[in-house]
Amino acid sequence: MTDLFEPLTIGSVTFRNRITMSPMCQYSSVDGYPNDWHLVHLASRAAGGVGLVVTEAAAVEPQGRISPQDLGIWSDGHAEALATIVATLHKLGAIAGIQLAHAGRKASTAPPWEGGKPVDETAGGWRPIVSSSPIPFSEGYPVPVALSIEGIQKIISAFVQAAKRSVNAGFKVIEIHAAHGYLIHEFLSPLCNHRDDEYGGSFENRTRFLQEIVQGVREVVPEGYPLWVRISATDWVENGWDIEQSIALSNKLKSLGVDLIDCSSGGIVPHVKIPSGPGYQTPFAERIRKEANILTGAVGFITTPEQADHIIRTGQADIVLLGRALLRNPYWASKAAKKLGQAPVAPVQYERAWV
Repeated sequence: MTDLFEPLTIGSVTFRNRITMSPMCQYSSVDGYPNDWHLVHLASRAAGGVGLVVTEAAAVEPQGRISPQDLGIWSDGHAEALATIVATLHKLGAIAGIQLAHAGRKASTAPPWEGGKPVDETAGGWRPIVSSSPIPFSEGYPVPVALSIEGIQKIISAFVQAAKRSVNAGFKVIEIHAAHGYLIHEFLSPLCNHRDDEYGGSFENRTRFLQEIVQGVREVVPEGYPLWVRISATDWVENGWDIEQSIALSNKLKSLGVDLIDCSSGGIVPHVKIPSGPGYQTPFAERIRKEANILTGAVGFITTPEQADHIIRTGQADIVLLGRALLRNPYWASKAAKKLGQAPVAPVQYERAWV
């Protein structure tokens, strides 16, 4: 029976355990570049024993940032700056992964501690913002420009170029962010996508943008390197994107070379009542894993070693992704190993703390 600390091999990459640091925006970059904050933030979780550390969402173009302070990978300079962090993560025994993203109609906002509302050029933001259709996210948000076919192809190319840079920087896992109401999700969900061309309407058309991104990225990522996609498995809204469509999409993505589906939910529209609680999204990972026959990751209110281990042991998912739990305790994985009777996963300098 597989447990939380059993290594996982995907392609040519082996993770020392099933614990992943989930992508979490830090809103601490200048012009998309990482700095000492990112090095310490990411490296401390690698030293803490997780198997995979995934960066926050890295924008594939400047206009794709959630905030002006977001991380980016739209230039070779960004890749060079990230390479130092990647090398450190690998020295500490973790695999380095990057999440590639475009914020779409939720772009150009202030950091959460400054209110998180849209900002314009006077506050470092930008206009226009883009989406699948000219529908604002919420009251007070600008109306996005619906992408033309040419604009769609330009962003697909931006994802591909970002993937190339990521590989050059040394990342071994590439995750495409297609969740939480950002641009790719804005094409997937009928709540947002009102197009009447080949990128709107039917399921096949609404998923075309993501499929084309995946095809392009898979071509430039080495065969043995895992390609993941994060999706919102449901919009939690009637007539929106749902688990059945997520299963169908996962089947398609598997055929295109995706190795794992990172199963989150929500984000496409505001003020939705989500029945959140411990492991509330794990059933999505379990259904997709079983019905699409693809590896999955479970995320959302996974906080205790026993809970995480149970998810893996019972076959609900292949990995668990922790966010807030790792912010509270960078050494969560080492603590979990101790509690579950496993060998320490800390650096040798720290092993005495877990004896």
